[in-house]
Amino acid sequence: MPSPNFRIGHGFDIHKLREGIPLILGGVKIPHSKGSVGHSDGDVVTHSIIDALLGAAAMGDIGTHFPPSDDSIKGIDSIQMLTKIMELLTAEGYMVGNVDTTIVLEKPRLSPHYPGMRTRLAEVLRIDEDRIGLKAKTYEKMGDIGEGNAIAAYAVALIFK
Repeated sequence: MPSPNFRIGHGFDIHKLREGIPLILGGVKIPHSKGSVGHSDGDVVTHSIIDALLGAAAMGDIGTHFPPSDDSIKGIDSIQMLTKIMELLTAEGYMVGNVDTTIVLEKPRLSPHYPGMRTRLAEVLRIDEDRIGLKAKTYEKMGDIGEGNAIAAYAVALIFK
């Protein structure tokens, strides 16, 4: 009897924060004075999920599929990037089981935004919202993240055929 093809991937992303640009997390604009600096919209949640999915499928990483040297994708909505990755996974016969993400930043509080983030991500990942874990942690005022100068996210994804 063939065994099921379950795969787990881990993803990570970090970006500097800067005044006056939008903070986008999980495809949702979060009210805050600072936003993520990046080649795309700087959505560390979506980027870490993309890397986790690609890692699980052994299909490279986000930079392989969306190189920062490609000016045609400057400012791209990260949800569009995730949509393209889902098309690749689907073409290979994969489905997403669940994703779990930890966001690391000092401010703002993110829990009020989890429902919107879950809804947006679930739509693209083609899974129920209860299969998306979102948590936020601080760095206890240590380092660039703790001083409010950076944001990071870690993600784990389960995919299967």
